[in-house]
Amino acid sequence: MEEEIRAEFEGSGFTIGGDSAQILSTLLTYCVNYKMSPADLVSNWEVYYLNRQLDGLKVESSYLDGFLSHLQNEVKEKLIKEETDLHIYSSNDVDMLLSNTHTDEEGFLGTPSTKQEKPHGESSNSELTPLTTERPSSTRAAKTNGDRITPFAQRVNKFTQHYVLNADNMASVPSKDEVETSEDELIRRIQPSQKCTLQVQRSKPEPGCRFMYDRMEDRFNYLEDRIGRSARLFSATGLCGQPADATLASEENMFAVGMVICDGEGRLNEKSILLQGSVEHSRGQRVRLDLKDINQFSLFPGQVVGIEGHNPSGHCFVASKLIDSIPVSVDDQLPCAKKQAVDHEGHQNSNTLSRVLSLVIAAGPFTTTDNLLFEPLQELLSYACRKQPQLLILMGPFIDSDHPEIKKGTSDQSFHDIFHFEILRKLQDFTQYLGHNVRVILVPSVRDAHHDAVFPQPAFDLHLPEDMTQQITCLSNPSLFSSNEIQFGCCTVDILKQLSGDEISRKPPGGKAADRIGRLATHIVKQQSYYPLYPPAAGVPMDFSLAKEALEIPSAPDVLLLPSDLAPSVKVLSVNEDTEEHKRFICVNPGRLAKGIGGGTFVELYYNEDTEKTKAFIMRI
Repeated sequence: MEEEIRAEFEGSGFTIGGDSAQILSTLLTYCVNYKMSPADLVSNWEVYYLNRQLDGLKVESSYLDGFLSHLQNEVKEKLIKEETDLHIYSSNDVDMLLSNTHTDEEGFLGTPSTKQEKPHGESSNSELTPLTTERPSSTRAAKTNGDRITPFAQRVNKFTQHYVLNADNMASVPSKDEVETSEDELIRRIQPSQKCTLQVQRSKPEPGCRFMYDRMEDRFNYLEDRIGRSARLFSATGLCGQPADATLASEENMFAVGMVICDGEGRLNEKSILLQGSVEHSRGQRVRLDLKDINQFSLFPGQVVGIEGHNPSGHCFVASKLIDSIPVSVDDQLPCAKKQAVDHEGHQNSNTLSRVLSLVIAAGPFTTTDNLLFEPLQELLSYACRKQPQLLILMGPFIDSDHPEIKKGTSDQSFHDIFHFEILRKLQDFTQYLGHNVRVILVPSVRDAHHDAVFPQPAFDLHLPEDMTQQITCLSNPSLFSSNEIQFGCCTVDILKQLSGDEISRKPPGGKAADRIGRLATHIVKQQSYYPLYPPAAGVPMDFSLAKEALEIPSAPDVLLLPSDLAPSVKVLSVNEDTEEHKRFICVNPGRLAKGIGGGTFVELYYNEDTEKTKAFIMRI
């Protein structure tokens, strides 16, 4: 079994370093103790490797203790999901039992600082103007934070800054002086009275659309359109020649365009790569790919590539060059006439607010797993009241279908009522408190229990008061919009994590370890699709009849929002570096606002004209 473990690691691009016998023996013990197959062990290692952002592709003995802790946490989380009545005690519970004094309600419902330290203009929950809508009576309504001390409320470190994005794309922990200087600069550049513009460029499908009626024909048309469109774009460049049929035997060099497919049900590896051509060029047939002459590549199922080489036997295409970036078409740029202006003041303010924007970005879940009090969301809004960003972007899940109380059905309110009173009501209070200068964007998730479980996913269909429609905007998942002439792309499906489990790569001999998370994010832009993976991962309710227009990315946005369970990150990435189409963009994974019974992370971003002057902070709530 040790050899099976070694083979699985090598198949995923990893090598066993140091004392390989001892490492393999330890890994075998993990398999036995946690009842895992070698493939499951390697999958867990890849998640640990990405979250820790380890250097190199060697499995060292020094990593094993941390990997063991990761496995133990995975088992514990799985146990909590299966046994919803079981409570795993931690140091937080001990502190609560030993503590003789409790924090009052204002302490953990309000802002991150104490009442004496609260700066002018900061809001607590009691200061927000209440709405006239009355909350339905329920037993849970009486359980307010004032008479229930939760582990989240007892946390010590609040709103700690863990990461700074600067021009060199480096991570660091800022000093107190740096934080104060950055905040002062932000206040000087963006006054609270300045309202940002907002234009929705793509938000499909529409609310109320018909879904989950897709046919096999829709699936075929979607795949054929992706391959055919990419072939036309490659031909239009004039650099690659006309695409040929890669399945025909020929000693001459040829250029072909096709989709990477795995020849079996398992994970993609170098021996199982097939290239599926279009109906137009190869009648939709597949041919095996030989990549022995390619020094560097990164491939996953569903990826459309251009490839040069020859097929001497008719059964195997020997590649000499691989192009994984689809050329950009000028015709795909959205004309101004198709941009939906959300406000009527956008063009008037564009000169003074051009490409300068302050925003806070967060992704659900917005409540801890031990209750439905939505304390992390309230803390986030209190923080935003103090910072007063121009734009607040909240991405689902809002009512998480994986939450223990939602799965068990213990709440006496409907999912829509929970969303209305715990989410929407807080946001309405927030916008009323800050006035008309703040905007809020809501993007759903396929994990939202109160919304359509389909991908692509329509926007929330909310019936807001007329004065709120200019401040709270609902977009589809995925969506494309711009604010102050800054282009944003957003997708709440965890495509980064799903790609990390299916991608294989090879780096040149002696090459330094690459930034894998950054590489995964660039695949989204290079493939011009929010979800280039095929077949879709388990749990993604893909509707191919809606996917053609909704999933396309016509060009690289300035900021790409990809919330994921992987480690939160803010990265400046580049695509097409060697061509005239070179583009730099920022990829943001804000992490999850709530993790287990504790707080998670969100991102505070200050965009200033381009990526060189932009600053970003990953905040732990």
